[in-house]
Amino acid sequence: MADNAQVVRAETVDCVAHVPVVIVGGGATGLCAALAVRDAGVEVLVIERDRQPMGTTSMSTGLIPAAGSRLQQARGISDSAAQFAADIAAKAKGKVDMAVVARLAAESATTIDWLVERHAVGLSLVDGFTYPGHSALRMHGMPSRSGGELMGALANAAASAGVDILTDSLVDTLYVNAANRVIAVAAVHPDGAREVIGCDALILACCGFAGNQQMVRDLIPELEHATFHGHPGNKGHAIAWGMALEAAMADLRAYQGHAGLAAGHAIPILWPLITEGGVQVNRAGQRFANEAAGYSEQAVEVLRQDGHVAWSLYDETRHRIMLQFDDYHQAQAADCIMTAPTLTDLAAQAGVDAAGLAATVAETHALADSGATDCFGRSFAGKARLAAPFYAVKVTGALFHTQGGLEVDGDGRVLHAARQPFPNLYAGGGAARGVSGPGADGYMAGNGLLTATTLGRLAGSHAARAVSSAAGQRGAA
Repeated sequence: MADNAQVVRAETVDCVAHVPVVIVGGGATGLCAALAVRDAGVEVLVIERDRQPMGTTSMSTGLIPAAGSRLQQARGISDSAAQFAADIAAKAKGKVDMAVVARLAAESATTIDWLVERHAVGLSLVDGFTYPGHSALRMHGMPSRSGGELMGALANAAASAGVDILTDSLVDTLYVNAANRVIAVAAVHPDGAREVIGCDALILACCGFAGNQQMVRDLIPELEHATFHGHPGNKGHAIAWGMALEAAMADLRAYQGHAGLAAGHAIPILWPLITEGGVQVNRAGQRFANEAAGYSEQAVEVLRQDGHVAWSLYDETRHRIMLQFDDYHQAQAADCIMTAPTLTDLAAQAGVDAAGLAATVAETHALADSGATDCFGRSFAGKARLAAPFYAVKVTGALFHTQGGLEVDGDGRVLHAARQPFPNLYAGGGAARGVSGPGADGYMAGNGLLTATTLGRLAGSHAARAVSSAAGQRGAA
């Protein structure tokens, strides 16, 4: 479990300060929650373990799915919250909390419009392809399609809104009274100094446990050989606190994997090159799974191959699609990407079997022509044939972040094992149970940032209303 994460039972505690709403974690969840609190005119403090707010979001593409946003409407995209919720449920085979899924889908467009119009976050609609499981163009991202740029915009918005952020401070202790109300937190600074800060509401925005090797080994053993590509602060603090408080938890084996991490370079090679007709092959030049089903579940398939690696194979048409992504330009600069005029030349560069590679590409051509489904259940119908010049990237399977966590209601309130909400404890993003079901195959692109941004906003709004109402009642008394 997370090092030093503890709950101390107390009715009172000496504090150096008191803030109505305290947020643990300064990623997308924490900053969206903080913006919502400030929008309500309530004071808030974000406590972040790093020198600047970055979190898991900074290592992602920063793409946020939403149904019915004004950006979609301006492009004439037909979409709805019901359709979005149905897509999420279908990908997770129905093994999700449908009430939370419906709420997030219904609120997703409001989140995008709020970020763009109220907080000047420069999102735009991603065009040209859809990710597996999505039935409409609904991804919204920054110009570079990078999470780092999104975090920069959120940090600027937080500064403009007057959000106070305490950095270089690791929260390790929650003080909770007999009524299960959080009354304070303790933060440790790099020099060992500790500060106890009182609060009326606490929002856990400290993500999951993907950076805790022991928890990953215990809960997700199939990822023993996966490369961890996430924020190192994901140590499972929310899970540890939840266990101490007897909170409800679910889907702790769920995660977002990725089958396209450039081997030896830790640069994600994103999935449009696959969804638009590219394939993955092993050393024998052969395909080994339906790579278009989803990049999360494909990670384990890659890890099963010789050397725990594979090669993503594509062509000039798909290469041009990828040029809109900052990660892809990083991969080019790092010389991760191989290209050649023939498959034989590419096979020699990559170190894969040339005959096997030629046979694989010939099979995809036949499938594209016939519209038939292959033995893995994939169809290439409507996709252009792979054509010279050809491209390839050597990749491995990665763990990005976990998807299970504390069970919450539609306002982000953490639920006790007995199913009642805690009086003033909230969670969002990776700290909360996600909408991907119990494993890897339920993850649909953007699920993480949907729960980060929308659940963060909802938790912040509810916490602000709750503390304001309580303050009003005390004033009236």
